[in-house]
Amino acid sequence: MALIARATGGVDFKPTPPGVYLARCFRIIDLGTQRGEWKGKEKWSRKVMFQWELYGEDEEGNALTMDDGRPMSISKQYTLSLGENAQLRADLKAWRGRDFTPEELNEFDISKVLGVACMINVSHGEKDGKTYANISGVTPVPKAMRAAIPKPINDLQLFDVSEPDMDVMGKLSDRMQEKIKACKEWQKVDVNKAASQSAKPQSDEPGGAFDDMADDIPY
Repeated sequence: MALIARATGGVDFKPTPPGVYLARCFRIIDLGTQRGEWKGKEKWSRKVMFQWELYGEDEEGNALTMDDGRPMSISKQYTLSLGENAQLRADLKAWRGRDFTPEELNEFDISKVLGVACMINVSHGEKDGKTYANISGVTPVPKAMRAAIPKPINDLQLFDVSEPDMDVMGKLSDRMQEKIKACKEWQKVDVNKAASQSAKPQSDEPGGAFDDMADDIPY
């Protein structure tokens, strides 16, 4: 299963405190081609969501965990594009520590990011009287911290709307499932066939291991 980028039941979560945290990408969700608006005109674009689990403590020394003991997580949605002005390219470039080669821009499998650690810069914003946590930066893990990267807590999950794993689909929030079902690709999915197929096993080991990083690039 590959998600290729090219250069052309809801639960209430408390917002992640602002700060810089060690994190690992544990979930990549293909949201399909979604409807939007640009300058008053309808626009359809392929979307993808990355989700990271966070490690560490807040400014008061409290562990970054939810009420059930699992680590806090934070997500960000992108247009699936590595165009010059694409936010996905900007964040991956910062995470990698260098830009993409022409060959990578032609075809880059973003599933390589699954299981890879990084540093996440979290900031807060206000909208409609509510406080939201936003990702304002993604950078590589400093060499001095790599030995302390925890093993993944959440299962690594990859969802491709063209080949949907219904087990992964069932772990998403109702709102996220509704969003996926609204995409163009979902209209072509044989749900019964997808549900009957065995889910592909997800590795418990992080992707993009640092041990063979000859050029210090995580993926």
